[in-house]
Amino acid sequence: MTSRKKNFSLSLAIIFLIAILLGWRIFGSNTNFTENKKSFYIKTGSSFNSVITQLEEQKILKNPGTFKLIAHQLKYDQNVKAGRYVIENGASIFNVIKILKAGRQTPVNLIITKLRTKEDLAQKIGNNFECDSIAVISLLNNNDSLLQYGLDTNTAMTAVIPNTYAILWNTSANKIFKKLITEHEKFWTAERKKKADALHLSATQVYTLASIVEEESNKDEDKGKIASVYLNRLRTGMRLSADPTVIFALKDFSIKRVYKKYTEFPSPFNTYLNSGLPPGPVCTPSIKTIDAVLNAPATNYLYFVAQPNLTGYSNFATTYEEHLAFAKQYQQWLTGYLKAKEDADSAK
Repeated sequence: MTSRKKNFSLSLAIIFLIAILLGWRIFGSNTNFTENKKSFYIKTGSSFNSVITQLEEQKILKNPGTFKLIAHQLKYDQNVKAGRYVIENGASIFNVIKILKAGRQTPVNLIITKLRTKEDLAQKIGNNFECDSIAVISLLNNNDSLLQYGLDTNTAMTAVIPNTYAILWNTSANKIFKKLITEHEKFWTAERKKKADALHLSATQVYTLASIVEEESNKDEDKGKIASVYLNRLRTGMRLSADPTVIFALKDFSIKRVYKKYTEFPSPFNTYLNSGLPPGPVCTPSIKTIDAVLNAPATNYLYFVAQPNLTGYSNFATTYEEHLAFAKQYQQWLTGYLKAKEDADSAK
């Protein structure tokens, strides 16, 4: 073999090796993290250079330089899309570019359980999405914005049905709220509205009553009976005198016992001072609790108080005298329980 042929063969071999190496860098595993997957966030308005910088800083890829080169070739640098992208461990540069260029986002699961205030909702959304909590609270505190949904600043939280919502990370505060509204409308089926009508309550009022019941008990077996107490009070013109409304009015959710001085706090939410339901909910009740109100049994109960134990159940009464006897039992037990606990803590 002549030297010219040897050089040509060597050149081909080198080119072949370079092609293999380049192909491996483009199509082979190129992730640089140990987790099974990693979320990569691109803010709205980000430039291609900022994407490269984030890839480097977050150590997403082993070869960000190769990513930049191939991204130029595939024109991704001209087509940056904001969003949250989940990169699987072992993904190739080619696959990452495909995901980013197509804007193939992985939605965020917004998990809503019990929230007490608009600020709680704003914080939860701000912590999980690109829009900040200020944008959310501004919406929830704007009657003009809420009017189109038949809501106001007191009833805004009735739009929130606790559930899990799959929403894109870069969705605006307005669109997130519209998503909640859509699910709220689906929840209030013709059957549920019919049951609300039978109680002579609107959907908003049912939700508000359910929020009180939610705070009163975590025992599903008792929720319907507690709802019946408040429904009976509404029918007879009694004030609800619901402790959760006082706690909400004070915005002090550390309160364990509602003393008389608390019940004198002036607020439209204080149902010790004001007749009827409060102007809005005191938390976001679960679907089970809302349905417990809608399906509340017919009773003559007008009072209830916690049983003198730690089970979480309540004793129900139809007369004030019967209620006083139950209340005395509970107060005596609670005083003894708290003293024993205090003594035990002091002995440590």
